[in-house]
Amino acid sequence: MRVLVTGAAGFIGASTAHRLLDQGDTVIGLDNLNAYYDPALKNARLATIQTRSDAERFEFIRADVADREAMESLFSSGRIDRVVHLAAQAGVRHSIDHPHDYVASNLMGFLNILEGCRHHDVAHLLYASTSSVYGGDGSMPFSEHRGGNHPLSFYAATKRSNELMAHSYASLYGLPCTGLRFFTVYGPWGRPDMALFLFTRAILEGRTIDVFNHGNHQRDFTYVDDIVSGILRALSHPAAASSAFDPDNPDPAISSAPWRIYNIGNGSSVGLMRFIEVLESKLGKKAGINNLPMQPGDVLATWSDTSDMSQDFDYCATTSVEEGISNFVDWYLKYYSLTPTP
Repeated sequence: MRVLVTGAAGFIGASTAHRLLDQGDTVIGLDNLNAYYDPALKNARLATIQTRSDAERFEFIRADVADREAMESLFSSGRIDRVVHLAAQAGVRHSIDHPHDYVASNLMGFLNILEGCRHHDVAHLLYASTSSVYGGDGSMPFSEHRGGNHPLSFYAATKRSNELMAHSYASLYGLPCTGLRFFTVYGPWGRPDMALFLFTRAILEGRTIDVFNHGNHQRDFTYVDDIVSGILRALSHPAAASSAFDPDNPDPAISSAPWRIYNIGNGSSVGLMRFIEVLESKLGKKAGINNLPMQPGDVLATWSDTSDMSQDFDYCATTSVEEGISNFVDWYLKYYSLTPTP
């Protein structure tokens, strides 16, 4: 199977490319290697793929999903069986001051992917959404069958828009589309703008860490390997129209079109201060904490109901926060050639 992975030099994208190659697929990896965070990390992830013994089954294309001509050329150049669309402008806080970046990557870029899939008979489009779409919804655990219409950030709004755009293409053109709402993904090779990366760097350098909402956050922290396992399971089962869909009482997670939305998370919620305690224990150093108020666009808590992923794909997150943080720190120290000092 030939699979296009967009955002292939990204945190989740690189891991997905590795796993697809492991199972014998051919991977076309696309990334624009932009400078939202250090491109050196993106190139290092990419190098781990390009130096594999089976790297002949991996083709890298440097291009931007927002470049319409480049995307038309990519889809026209050869058969793409399935697409894992992970490329996007990420970050809740960045979206507050740079909304146009999100229109280009997350809206125009997604439209270009939809058009490519539509015109070239792609069998399944699987794309990344986010738990941030739940925004102002207060009922937890978050269920795909209840909420998603009250995003609190522009980033989340673009991701919710992706879900609706995909539904229109599934309905109009019969394109099978599956959206996965990721919950706080962390692990080795993670993004430098994410909390675990920021906290680890600051603690090792003896700096204080910024803790928003005075640490009173709860998050469904999900280890990257568990996320990728879910991606591969869902990718092998293209979305199908649901016979249970009732237009008089529409369920927001299913459709009469081949379209489906799933939560993909750990299925539990952990306090931010507990997360920091585990990190301190692994590093052998206490964190100096700079308590700050709630950030605009942020949410108090996330907690995923993953029963649909479990039922449909036998998905189960198995990595504890203790194990996941330990793995991240081991990677971080090795990657930056560091030794923790008590």
